[in-house]
Amino acid sequence: MILNKLDMDLLNTIADIKGVPSGALNVRLNGTAVLRQSSPNIMVGPNADGSGLLVEIKPGTHDETVHVPVILTQAGLQDKVYNTFIVGEGADATIIAGCGIHNESHAVSQHDGIHEIIVKAGAKLKYTEKHYGEGSPAGKRVLNPTTIITVHAGGSAELEMVQIKGVDNTIRSTVAHVHEKGSLKIIERLLTQDEQQAESDIEIILEGSDSTAQVLSRAVAQGQSYQVFRAVLIGKESCLGHVECDAILMDKARIKSIPELQAEKADAVLTHEAAIGKIAGEQLIKLMSLGLTEDDAVNTILEGFLR
Repeated sequence: MILNKLDMDLLNTIADIKGVPSGALNVRLNGTAVLRQSSPNIMVGPNADGSGLLVEIKPGTHDETVHVPVILTQAGLQDKVYNTFIVGEGADATIIAGCGIHNESHAVSQHDGIHEIIVKAGAKLKYTEKHYGEGSPAGKRVLNPTTIITVHAGGSAELEMVQIKGVDNTIRSTVAHVHEKGSLKIIERLLTQDEQQAESDIEIILEGSDSTAQVLSRAVAQGQSYQVFRAVLIGKESCLGHVECDAILMDKARIKSIPELQAEKADAVLTHEAAIGKIAGEQLIKLMSLGLTEDDAVNTILEGFLR
């Protein structure tokens, strides 16, 4: 099946795909896989019940990438998918996911993506997921990603979760289990505008000794949008965990940040910090003194903040 210009524009926005990439790949369009290919070290195929994908990265694989983007262009489509990713022992790989919705109707277009990620002992994963919506102001674009990740002994994972713009409603759920000497870093960047609403729930259980976790959240709320950020760190053994939430509030928007720390061992070290505020006036003045208009200065600050 040949993808049209609209499809390719969405893929470029969420996954930096300008053509059909080489290597492992699955492109889901309007609920159906339209492009699928495996590589010698990465198997991409349907899961047991046909509800989504099973992606298996062989042990010892290095410097390989698998693309698994989703795009919706059919008005009013309600799409749900269950994907499982297994990163074999000692592997070092990248997964590029994400979803783009184009909705020109008055109906609601929605994608619920449930991803289970298993990072085996000593493996290293970089996972990127971008969300984007566009189309008629009358149509709603809803994205509800769920991520369940387990990092086994000595493994590491970095998750980059980005909501670019145009998503009217989202509930983002992440649950992580990190075992002995494993490490997890979650970077979340979120933009809401108009009357959009976003809820982000992150729970990390540090199961093993010397495990580590870090959550870095950057959020911008504009218009009359509303965001809720919750992050729970649970330390069951000697571990190190940190949550950092920084947000810029504009117009009549609202943001709520709810960090929670739960230590079950005396040598569990868990910390958090949060800051919500407006753009600093001195930043605007400095950029405007360099010749930028006020709007350009604001956009430059926001782009840098969300980068």
